[in-house]
Formats: sequence, C-alpha cells, structure tokens
Amino acid sequence: MKIAVIGGDGTGPEVVAEGVKVLAAAAEKVGFEYETKDFDVSGDRYLAAGGDPAKPSIPIISDEEIDELRSFDAIYLGAVGHPDVAPGILEKGLLLRARFELDQYVNLRPVKLYPGVWTPLADKGPQDINFVVVRENTEGLYTGMGGIQYKGTANEVATQIMCNTRGGVERAVRYAFDLCKRRADKHRLTLVAKTNVLTYAHDLWYRTFMEVGEQYPDIETDYNHVDACCMWFVKTPEYYDTIVVCNMFGDIITDLGAMIQGGMGVAAGGNINPTGVSMFEPIGGSAPKYTGQNVINPIAAIAAVAMLLRETGNHTSDAKLVDAGERVEEAIMSVTPKMKSQSAGRMGFSTTEVGDLVAQAVAQAK
Repeated sequence: MKIAVIGGDGTGPEVVAEGVKVLAAAAEKVGFEYETKDFDVSGDRYLAAGGDPAKPSIPIISDEEIDELRSFDAIYLGAVGHPDVAPGILEKGLLLRARFELDQYVNLRPVKLYPGVWTPLADKGPQDINFVVVRENTEGLYTGMGGIQYKGTANEVATQIMCNTRGGVERAVRYAFDLCKRRADKHRLTLVAKTNVLTYAHDLWYRTFMEVGEQYPDIETDYNHVDACCMWFVKTPEYYDTIVVCNMFGDIITDLGAMIQGGMGVAAGGNINPTGVSMFEPIGGSAPKYTGQNVINPIAAIAAVAMLLRETGNHTSDAKLVDAGERVEEAIMSVTPKMKSQSAGRMGFSTTEVGDLVAQAVAQAK
C-alpha cells in the first residue's frame, strides 16, 4: 500500500507522526507492507514561494503533485491553516481542490464516543453515540457557481447556486445504503435535507433516496429536516445509525456530531473516492499556538489512520487492512480511558506518549 503523507500546517506534522507510528505497529501486527512519501504542502511553503497572504496568488499544490497523488492508495493529511495566511486560501487551494480533482465525492464522518471521553450530553455514553454521516462532497453550494453584480453599490446582488445532479446525488446515496448494509447496527438510513423549503434541489435528493432505497429492502429508510436533525442529535443520538446529507448541511451537522463525541480532538474524517484515491484527516484545525510543544491531542489523527486502513481495505477487498483498521480503533478505545482530558495540554500525557500508548496497545493485543 502506498500512502501520501501531507503534514500540513501548525501541529499537523506532530499528530501525523503519531499516526504513522501507529500505522507501523499495525502493519507489523497484522502483516502487510506499506510505503509512505511526504509532500510539503503548507502555508509556510506558500509564503516562502511568494504567495500573497491576503488573497490567492499562486497554487497551494501544483498540477504535477495532484497528478502524482493519483498514483497512491490513500492520502494522510495532518492539518490546514496558517496564522499568516487569510482563511480560505489554503483550505480552497488544497482541501477543496483535492476533493474536486480527485473526485472524492463522499465525506465520511463517524460520530463515535470513545470510552472515558467526556460528552456535553448529560446521561449519554458510548452506547448512545455511535453513528456515521455520509456527506456528499463535490456538489451543492461548494461548486462555486454564482456571482456578484453591482458590487459596492446599494443595488449589489450576490448569488450562490446549490448545484445538484442526479448522478452526483445518486452515487452518494448509494454509497450510504451500501455502508448502512455493512454496519452491524440498526440498518436504518436517514436522509437529512430541507424538502419543505428547498423544493427543487431537495426534491431531487428525496426522490433519488426513495428510488434507490427500493433496491435495499433490508434497510429502513428515514427522513429528517436538517433543523430537526440538529435537535435529535442532542436529545436522542442513540436513534441514528447512518445518515446521508447534502454538502452544506453535512458540513454543519458533522461539526455538531464532533462536539457530542467529545470535540475536535477525537473526530476524524475521510474524503472518499471508492475507486480512486481517498484522503483521511483529523477534523481539528492546525492549532498553531501549540506548535512544537508536544501537547496536542493525536487521537483524531490516529483515528484517521484507522479509517484509512479500514476504508481502503473495504474498497480493495483486503481483509488484512480492514482488520488492521479495527485493531487501531480498539487500541484507541483502550487508551482514551487512561487520559485525563482530550484537550491540548491537559491529557495527562504528551502527544508522543499518547501515540506510544496506542502503538503499544496495537502491538500487545491478541
């Protein structure tokens, strides 16, 4: 297996190092071969090359690097975001470009509360918070379609188009049904949308969802308006199994999901192309104020390695990789109860010590 590693900005390289440490332990335990290659794609490189910190001026990642990434089995990303570069430049230049050009049409976000991790939801535990969100990742409001007329005048008009195609919606919906079928849970797939207001775009989503659902008779089809979903996430998260959602609403509800699973320090995600190269990352930011202090939480980055192994194994029918991914997640769950907190500097361990603990748990498991 070939893995492209992009440490990125701030504490990204630190948490990625711990993920790679655990990857090595899993490879030795299960018995698979892999190789990694580091790519220097970061705010520091952008600035050193003469990039304008206030607006996009040069590519964040080159065409040649994008083409090279296509030859890998997976991409492992640390973090994007530099304090001296305006928000959006790095994110659009790397994250959105990779998603679109590599056709990573699913953003996969597990929402799972690990043992010993605090949640803001009273009386809820790991048995209550364990579902997954399938977010469509290349359409909707994120296509950039729209524009501004009469800018700077009293008559200024700004439009942003929610572009949905039958093909784009259907492939995300079908991925969600297949995932729900694999999960040993409730076999319930919930579509989250806003059909009562977005009567064109989300009518397409609803019709597609129901039509594809006829091909999965063992899966219960369910529907939530997005605002109701936000309420139920907080009140009864145990209801959910698998969720499929459009790009914009998925962006919102998955951050809410991250908070009920204990915060950005434990949340991981994948940008998935089942037949191409997928990219896996911790959801938290680059946390530049903690750079170099060895205090940032690497659990989310290690969970991203578990996802990388499991999802790559599922897409390639490689049982060893799936097993390795499960072993990494089990190791995480054995370590989180030993941590005092999931917050940076309050874990009771350093960044490297947490990585060591998870790697040791992988190595010592039966």
